[in-house]
Amino acid sequence: MKKKKVCILGSTGSIGRNTLKVISELNDRFDVSGLSAGANAPLLAKQVNRFKPIAAAIEDATKFGELQNKIKGNTRVFLGKKGVEKLAGQKKADIVLIAISGNASIGPTYSAVSAGKDVALASKEALVSAGHIITKEAKRKKSTIIPVDSEHSAVFQCLRGNDISKVKRLYITASGGPLRNMPKRSFKNLSIKRVLRHPKWKMGRKISVDSATMMNKGLELIEAKWLFGISIDKIKILIHPEAIVHSMVEFVDGSILAQMGITDMRLPIQYALSYPARYESGLKPLDLASVRSLTFYKPDMDKFPSLGLAYEAAKEGGSAPCVLNVSNEMAVHAFLQGKIRFTDIPLIIEKVLSHHKKIKFPSLEDIRQIQEWTEREVERFCLSQL
Repeated sequence: MKKKKVCILGSTGSIGRNTLKVISELNDRFDVSGLSAGANAPLLAKQVNRFKPIAAAIEDATKFGELQNKIKGNTRVFLGKKGVEKLAGQKKADIVLIAISGNASIGPTYSAVSAGKDVALASKEALVSAGHIITKEAKRKKSTIIPVDSEHSAVFQCLRGNDISKVKRLYITASGGPLRNMPKRSFKNLSIKRVLRHPKWKMGRKISVDSATMMNKGLELIEAKWLFGISIDKIKILIHPEAIVHSMVEFVDGSILAQMGITDMRLPIQYALSYPARYESGLKPLDLASVRSLTFYKPDMDKFPSLGLAYEAAKEGGSAPCVLNVSNEMAVHAFLQGKIRFTDIPLIIEKVLSHHKKIKFPSLEDIRQIQEWTEREVERFCLSQL
């Protein structure tokens, strides 16, 4: 059997490292053709020396010399954002897994689909900010976008072989995050450490804060719109503390299909890489007999206003989701630096959104300018006044 060649963008992050674990377990099925990182030259060098890809890229230009000195062998190294985008369109790759956080994922995702590559997408922000552009190009180039997020992977699996026009509703589940049982009045004095303490998933700092505000679900519903070609009104969020049902699809006849599994990101990563095939994973199976109950309830929109802001931006469309995404990213960063309180995050997002002049069909250049405008607004209009 011919091995599938995988290019991993963001290989030093949580998703990237888990992807390399999957590939290591299935080394008779997959080869690594490319690796990239933002600034973690030491870890990228270790990965390159172990997996020996044809090419690698590092976004931070100041780390180029350090990376070159640590690499053994003939791996070609690309530099900067353009270098990462060049790697994304690598001819040798059969599939490009994109795990770059933030709007930095837009360029590489577009490059990959423009090259006609299948894309395993773990970066919500690419479709949140530029979904109309990326999905159109993917269709033109016959590139398949396969979701890596456990929730979108679940929907993707439930929809397989079914007609999207017969879907009544998508249910995206949420564990409720680390603050699910905490009263809203206690949010003002939350420490960074407490916010990052997720009960089910081990994730990066930014996405852990998004889970606490439930903005991660807001971004997921916008991503789902573009992934599955379905209106926002048909996408619902459900709190499901057990995190066993990863998402569900309800059809017009009343039937509901659900995908269940253990809470391990290696499962959706492996499916994205192996699609349309399935392979044994070696992971501990879900023990259904030990599952005492499955509970579901609606999210508290008053307690988690970021989710409501995401719904509003999603319905407004155009450039609004990009502003939502960038302002949230900056506000979360400010919180993690100790500059603002946890409760300031949705206030900043709402304030910036209210001053934005929407562009109905933004181009990639428009999105770049909107990102710069949003960053200035957060700095000038919000952080300086809090």
